[in-house]
Amino acid sequence: MQNPSHISTYQKLRTLSAQLIAEIPDTMAGFGELHANAVSKGALDTKTKELMALSIAIAVHCNGCIAFHVHDALKAGASRQEIVETIGVAILMGGGPAMVYGCEALEALEQFEKNQDLPL
Repeated sequence: MQNPSHISTYQKLRTLSAQLIAEIPDTMAGFGELHANAVSKGALDTKTKELMALSIAIAVHCNGCIAFHVHDALKAGASRQEIVETIGVAILMGGGPAMVYGCEALEALEQFEKNQDLPL
């Protein structure tokens, strides 16, 4: 069995999100505003906030969230080591199931690192 492409997951969710925007524009505008405000620079920088979001995505077992937040953490300037250490914190907080999803996050990281054509 071939592992899913986290890049494909990221792209698919971007497409589906656009469809949701068309169907429920007010709800999605509110979610978009919440997202933008939550990760914008404040006392914590955007990179730190994206790493926090990635850790939570791993702990709650959300593959789509993992794809998005690995991508966005890289875009915000996170290094490979910072992402790998974030995976470690998620495993600490989430135990065995988080370790499995931590492996998914590592795979996503490797896929995004290899795909130079996808803009960050």
